[in-house]
Amino acid sequence: MVKKVDDSVLDAALNEIKTNCALMTVCSAEPANYTAANVGGGDFLGDVAMVSGDFTISNGDTSGRKVAIASKSSVNVDNTGTATHVALLDTANSTLLYVTTCTSQALTSGNTITFPTWDIEIADPS
Repeated sequence: MVKKVDDSVLDAALNEIKTNCALMTVCSAEPANYTAANVGGGDFLGDVAMVSGDFTISNGDTSGRKVAIASKSSVNVDNTGTATHVALLDTANSTLLYVTTCTSQALTSGNTITFPTWDIEIADPS
C-alpha cells in the first residue's frame, strides 16, 4: 500500500512552530516541560526572542518539508552551565514546542553565544 501526505499537512505542523515560537532557549539538560526550559527554569542557560520571520518553510533535504531556524548571534548567557539542548517556546500559551540536542558547550554567565542556523525536518511517509 502506498503512503502519501500532502505538503500542506506537513506545513501545518511546521507553521505551528513558525507562528507561535516567541523564544529560543539553550538548556543544560533535556527540559521536561515549558517551565524547565524557560527563563528561571532549572535547565535554562540563555534565551533569544524569535519572530515568524526567523522561520522559513521549504522542501526537506531528503523528503517531506522542513523549517529552517535563522541563526542568532551575540545572545547573552544568563546562567553558567553546559549547553546540551535547544528549546523553542510558545510563551503566549506556556508551551514547549520543540526540543533538540546541540553540541555540548560550556557556557559562562555574562558571555555570549551564537545559535547557528538549524532545521526541523518532517519526512514523507514510506
